[in-house]
Amino acid sequence: MRLAPLVACSLAVFGTIAPEAQTPAVITIRAARLIDGRGQTSTNQLVTIRGSKIERVGSATVEPTYDLGSLTLMPGFIDTHVHIGWHFGPDGRYVVGKEPPDQAALYGAENAYVTLLAGFTTVQSVGAASDKPLRDAINRGVLPGPRILTSMGSISNAKLSPEQIREEVRQKKAEGADLIKIFASASIRDGGTPTLSQEQLDAACGESRGQGLRSMVHAHSPEAMMRAARANCTVVEHGALATAEAFKLMAERGTWFDPNIGLVTQNYLENRQRFLGIGNYTEEGFAAMEKALGLKSAMFSTALKTPGLKMVMGTDAVAGAHGRNVNETLERIKEGQRPMDAIVAMTSAAAQSMDLDKLLGAIAPGLEADLVGVEGNPLTDPSALNRVRFVMRGGKVYRR
Repeated sequence: MRLAPLVACSLAVFGTIAPEAQTPAVITIRAARLIDGRGQTSTNQLVTIRGSKIERVGSATVEPTYDLGSLTLMPGFIDTHVHIGWHFGPDGRYVVGKEPPDQAALYGAENAYVTLLAGFTTVQSVGAASDKPLRDAINRGVLPGPRILTSMGSISNAKLSPEQIREEVRQKKAEGADLIKIFASASIRDGGTPTLSQEQLDAACGESRGQGLRSMVHAHSPEAMMRAARANCTVVEHGALATAEAFKLMAERGTWFDPNIGLVTQNYLENRQRFLGIGNYTEEGFAAMEKALGLKSAMFSTALKTPGLKMVMGTDAVAGAHGRNVNETLERIKEGQRPMDAIVAMTSAAAQSMDLDKLLGAIAPGLEADLVGVEGNPLTDPSALNRVRFVMRGGKVYRR
């Protein structure tokens, strides 16, 4: 792979290179293979970038700024569900509750950076108030990381009246939230039973729409999922106990579905001792997660067979999972999703679900120059998605 020289500066915190200090006005990238994020492929393509935007995509006829050789060029990956600040502390245990603000900030920045280097140029963190300063610092260009959208916390108190829930939505909007996260069921560790009534969900998602915000609903049980669909919420997460009836209603109402089958539970089980004994991370809770993991194949197969069901890619990445986000896509392919469909779910479909499809999610003129080069062809060898060799976000190169 031949690349033009970069002006690099030391980034002491991370021990690697920062983006080019002086980005040329126009950059060109040649790719032997291009997957556009909308279901199309092409060969020997030249992508022209001016500033942060893609200006042109066409056949390669001139000497490029970056020649990616045999790499496959794709849009920047998008993970619609992470917890970017979750981390293990110096003792190796999951950190929850109070900790020094500087420590929390640096762990969040570290998670953001490893996520970016893995090819994820946009994530949705749902969420904690600490996401906001990290989001804003990355937006200012003073920290390297993916574009972050955050819910600034969540709505989960089942004792709130519909009007109190509406007020919480308005408060989150005033604090700077990009979307509203809502818990409509208990954790799968606690059985996943519904926790919010239809009236409460109608208030939460209705007020979100009224404030110009999207709504993300944590729901494991079929009834909680159907209540979210009836309330016209934007997306339902998890669905470990979903039924064909729930999926059918979601498809009819245009509700997005994000199943989270390939990373979060596996990560919890791999890091069992780091979580065990904290909150509801009990022996019983881990047994419930193991049981739910055994249901994922049938649940995901039912989702794939549901006509018109819109699926998007999110991982629910927590402590120990950041930078391994693509495992979700690989698991979905293993469980029967077509590789191209899985790629669309983490690019253009993800952007559409976040109302960002006019900004990113594809390699097309006018969109942000968020680009990833992987070694191999992910359509025939999905493991290529784990071999990220080139990362650009907003026209700046972070991995080369």
